Amino acid sequence: MWTEPYLETCCRAALHRLVLAAPGPRPEGGKDQPCLRRLAGMGLAAARPDGGFELTAAGRERHRREILREAPV
Repeated sequence: MWTEPYLETCCRAALHRLVLAAPGPRPEGGKDQPCLRRLAGMGLAAARPDGGFELTAAGRERHRREILREAPV
């Protein structure tokens, strides 16, 4: 049974861009801002005091499993 919230295609892309930006943040104000807020609400990203977003450990794991399609460790 699926136990995690579904990620829309736009949010999957935003998560991937967040991984590519790591260890730095994604700046605020981009077109993916709504998705970054949604990812932060799911614990996959974290809002920074400067308005940007950074990847969390949960986001890295979700990216590894869902986007890279690697087996669980």
